[in-house]
Amino acid sequence: MNEFYKLVEIMKKLRAPNGCPWDREQTIESLKPYLLEETYETLEAMDIGGEELKGELGDLLLNIIFQSLIKEEEGEFTIDDVVKKVSEKLIRRHPHIFSNVKIEGVKDVERNWDEIKKNEKEHSERKSILDGIPKIYPPLARAYKLQVKTSKVGFDWKDELGALNKLEEELKEMKEAYEENNMKNLKEELGDVVFTIVNVARKLNIDIVDAVTNTNNKFERRFRYIEDNCDLNKATLKEMNILWEKRKNDIKNI
Repeated sequence: MNEFYKLVEIMKKLRAPNGCPWDREQTIESLKPYLLEETYETLEAMDIGGEELKGELGDLLLNIIFQSLIKEEEGEFTIDDVVKKVSEKLIRRHPHIFSNVKIEGVKDVERNWDEIKKNEKEHSERKSILDGIPKIYPPLARAYKLQVKTSKVGFDWKDELGALNKLEEELKEMKEAYEENNMKNLKEELGDVVFTIVNVARKLNIDIVDAVTNTNNKFERRFRYIEDNCDLNKATLKEMNILWEKRKNDIKNI
């Protein structure tokens, strides 16, 4: 028995009538937060690699097997059906590898992928090119996906300069809403600014989520330095800013 099916058998034992009470009471619904948690932990581990990533990929795989076993108990499908479906999809969507379709590059691969996907049974009911983008997506990721989808039919800026000019326009409108003390309009304009920033990043081939994550981590490192070098309950903003700039300059000089 290979390691994959050894894991499947372990989970079956945990789900058995005399198995683990916690594992037995889990449902597809109850596993949702664990899947989300494991996904974020895997994303973080991807920057670390090694044993960390190996462990998190295992946890992610466990959730997939767990859900599949629940569906097998309900008579809907098995883990083998899951693996078979994704294997068939990969073969179907890569006709340049598994058939005699000729391509010239990545653009052809993406074009073929989208065309094949539109004709698949599970996607046949979609009417809009925006159908299939989950509304539950994190906002920045969904903004990026919406823009990518519409750009494929030509609804896009010619280059990054167009997106940057749009950003200037949106910032001006946000400032006007602020000066008018129109909070409803300000909220809308702020959203437009963020959406446009995602557009600018996309045109520059910058992963906006990765960029914001790096900024979050940078902010955390600098503030932790402030914490380690002053008493937060007594320090003034000026003192904290001095430490912030010191940490910033120290990093630049490394």
